[in-house]
Amino acid sequence: MSRNDILSPRASLKARLTRRIANEASTVAAETHAPWVEPDWREVAPGISCKVLAYDAETHFVSMLVRLLPNVEYPPHTHAGIEELFLLDGELWIDDRKLYPGDYSRAEAFTRDERVWSETGCTCVLVTSTCDEL
Repeated sequence: MSRNDILSPRASLKARLTRRIANEASTVAAETHAPWVEPDWREVAPGISCKVLAYDAETHFVSMLVRLLPNVEYPPHTHAGIEELFLLDGELWIDDRKLYPGDYSRAEAFTRDERVWSETGCTCVLVTSTCDEL
């Protein structure tokens, strides 16, 4: 038996130690990174619900999922900042433009949407200012 054989752990001990180190590492990782918790849908007006994903109080910008039920209109509004919208499902009219799933819309600050509505109902990702004028 060589000196290295005496100092090396047996294969079964090495396997147990490897498993234990891996388990402890995953436990530490789980403790330091809290799992993402999906926000709840919140009805903000009849037929309009939102899930806020992120909010920046300093810039007054919000990222959210927005759902309109069929035949629901969003009130006319003036954008306080840039608004970006990505339609996930359904159809959405913004004034005279009809958007379909996968369509992107960008509105510049101080522009106005007179009529936003959905005949089918829809869900979109919306990044906008919380200071829009209704």
